[in-house]
Amino acid sequence: MKRSLGLIIVLFFTQIGVSQELQATVSVNYQQVNNGNPQLFKNLEKQVKEFLNTTKWTDREIKDEEKIECNFFINITGYGSNNFEATLQIQSSRPVFNSTLSSPILNINDKNFSFRFIEFETMTYDPNSFNSNLVSVLAYYSNIIIGLDLDSFSENGGTKYLEVASNIVNVAQTSGYKGWSQSEGNNNNRNFLISDLLSNTFSPFRVALYQYHRLGLDLMSENVTKGKEGVAKSIETLAEIQKVRPNSLLVRTFFDAKVDEIVSVFSGGPKINVAQVVETLNKISPLNSQKWSKIR
Repeated sequence: MKRSLGLIIVLFFTQIGVSQELQATVSVNYQQVNNGNPQLFKNLEKQVKEFLNTTKWTDREIKDEEKIECNFFINITGYGSNNFEATLQIQSSRPVFNSTLSSPILNINDKNFSFRFIEFETMTYDPNSFNSNLVSVLAYYSNIIIGLDLDSFSENGGTKYLEVASNIVNVAQTSGYKGWSQSEGNNNNRNFLISDLLSNTFSPFRVALYQYHRLGLDLMSENVTKGKEGVAKSIETLAEIQKVRPNSLLVRTFFDAKVDEIVSVFSGGPKINVAQVVETLNKISPLNSQKWSKIR
């Protein structure tokens, strides 16, 4: 009887284990901090990783191979009395169909990341209330990661989770922590990011994300030329934003993740006419012109 009960328990936790959406790695760098027990920062790293990987962010059933690979790099710049000043870099990627490659989706550096953390205190996620800036920021980016990942597989497929991220912003605005309000005079914080993602003005960004991956990279295993043409089309779609909002946050976000991959896509294999692609890239991302010059 005990053996049967043990088997049931194992199966139960196995089922829970494959239902979470993220496969996150977490790294906490505290070299700039002279005070504080190193074990404190190691426990922060451990608890954040457990929170990201054990919270069920969606109502979808996820297999292990479907989990989204992502990285959270926390760089501690100040610490005192359980209060932390830090920056947070978030990266995520998704697999390319029928290959061993992963394509970067997100690469964002959040410079306004302050929070309170007490060792071993339970990190509880409630999308409708603000309990901790640490939890709210992690939950916000988790939903952004999931939303954009789904967008890359179906056009606007991640709307539901981007709306959850938007709700987290709305709830957190009164917290007093930086990064949540449009009144900060900084047009690249969390508030602006999610507002732009859900705005009709910037809808070409999410369409381009789908075209780039599903109608571009995912086709390369069967037809490289067609895949390249899909990537080229996504860049022309993204250029629509340039006409109304030059140097927008979302366009910069796209190229922060994609610049090296784009050069790689067009630099080998079957040739397509890339003159128009390079012209468009230089127009919408001139800061990367040196890299675009490598495309032949």
